[in-house]
Amino acid sequence: MKIRNSINGNKERKVFIHENKREESVLVAIPSLNWSILFSYDEFGEGLADKMKKTLGQKADQEEAEELVQRILQWTREM
Repeated sequence: MKIRNSINGNKERKVFIHENKREESVLVAIPSLNWSILFSYDEFGEGLADKMKKTLGQKADQEEAEELVQRILQWTREM
């Protein structure tokens, strides 16, 4: 599991990322927002970004949600 810090303005969020290579999936959680998502390697792409923006937008303001999505996608591609 990897733990990353995302800082946006005066807000710092811990982002937990777990890759399950056997099942080819990734679990991402942000406890401070009470938000998580599980997706497979096959789901990477624009559809995943839209899904994350929609669900994160319910927990955080739109600007923060978009920034978090971009960072999460970058971090998960690096794994």
